[in-house]
Amino acid sequence: MVNFRIIFKIIGSLLFIEAFFMAWCVAIAFYFHEDDTLAFLLSMLMTFGSAFLFLLAGRKAENSLSRHDAFIVVTAVWVIFSFFGMFPFLIHGSITSITDAFFESTSGFTTTGASILDDVEVLPHGILFWRSLTQWVGGLGIVFFTIAILPSLVGGSVKVFAAEATGPIKAKMHPRLSTTAKWIWSIYLLLTIGCGLSYWAAGMNWFEALNYSMTTTATGGFAIHNESTEFFHSPTIDYISITFQFLSGINFTLLYVSIVKMKLKSLFTNSEFKLYISVVIGATLWIMYLLLTRMNYDLERAFRTALFQVVSFITTTGMFNEDAGTWPHITWVILGTVMYLGACAGSTSGGFKCIRGVMLLKVIRNNFRQILHPNAVLPVKINGMSVPQSKLVALFAFFSLTLFMVLITATLMIVAGIDNTNSITIALSCVSNVGPTLGTQIGPVMSWSILPDYIKWLLCPLMLMGRLEIMTVLVLFTRNFWKEN
Repeated sequence: MVNFRIIFKIIGSLLFIEAFFMAWCVAIAFYFHEDDTLAFLLSMLMTFGSAFLFLLAGRKAENSLSRHDAFIVVTAVWVIFSFFGMFPFLIHGSITSITDAFFESTSGFTTTGASILDDVEVLPHGILFWRSLTQWVGGLGIVFFTIAILPSLVGGSVKVFAAEATGPIKAKMHPRLSTTAKWIWSIYLLLTIGCGLSYWAAGMNWFEALNYSMTTTATGGFAIHNESTEFFHSPTIDYISITFQFLSGINFTLLYVSIVKMKLKSLFTNSEFKLYISVVIGATLWIMYLLLTRMNYDLERAFRTALFQVVSFITTTGMFNEDAGTWPHITWVILGTVMYLGACAGSTSGGFKCIRGVMLLKVIRNNFRQILHPNAVLPVKINGMSVPQSKLVALFAFFSLTLFMVLITATLMIVAGIDNTNSITIALSCVSNVGPTLGTQIGPVMSWSILPDYIKWLLCPLMLMGRLEIMTVLVLFTRNFWKEN
């Protein structure tokens, strides 16, 4: 049986937190004396009121969750946060369509970074800050954030963590999950502060530095300028962005062990990190060569722009310092591949994840060995630990599902009249939570406003499933899930 009381209680508690974030936007709007103050006040009151009703419905609930309840909570929270997150856009009038407002909100919380806004520079500061804040909160997970600050609100938090965490292997650095969450969020906060101070020192004003630091470390990519970081024409800002995007793509547990515990060797002996940095180096050198030989770039510009785009795509950030849509088409294939792969599990990035790439490569290697030695027992080992057979089955299920979803979504978009390249890369972008796309109709520096409304509604659940790694959402639609046992 589903325990709806505890589900309502948790959703109500989380909505109070979302309303609290809206209060920050009220302060920003009030500081700049702009016309979005009332929009955030009304949105905050509506969210507070709804939170109270949910808590009322969940009163006297036992503070424990079954595994079934955990999956419902995680999926419901992300949908409800996106729903309430669209109200500031609608009430202010910066986005007038419910479809577009929900799409923008979902894209923010899932850190996809795809936007339907053609001109963000006309928006008031409060709305811009809200877009950035949604990505920062969604970076490590809405429920995971709650586990860190208010663990008592999320009963059965280990089950919730398992439902929301990314990657096939869920690592903990401390026996108490709430302590693990606090450490990881502390690292996330330090990265954000370090990124913001670096941006400010490089010439951004405080508001620019605040927003870009949040969307950089969240690997979300929302910008407060139409040209993203290209607006600044600053190699220094580009290199700062590259650095913090790359760091945010590393497993945060690994960052904690290597930096806080001063075990730097563990970083370079980690199989996932080695694949991550190898792909970044290989893809950068390849694109750099193409830019030098086919686009006549000078050496520094070719290196910087190639590295920026590769890191932006593999970490699924989606920021840009040049229009990659004007580059040779072979670079689109490279960027599309790293877009699908993604960075490390346990980071803020999306995608297939490098840890799954390592597992897949080792399964293929073992298969070749098995042909030569049919009777050999060849376990798949990651960092010296054997991977259970159940994880390998889940790996191929996940791989198959992502490709199937991309194929179905791309086919539907082609039927809707969108060109083949855009259809495939838009589907890849959503399921990997990247943001930019490659093609002729919608380039990497363009908004997605020209997409038909029904396509946007199709992409919203795709972004959500991409953020929650598909299984957490799709399991709700299986017959066995709703059986009483």
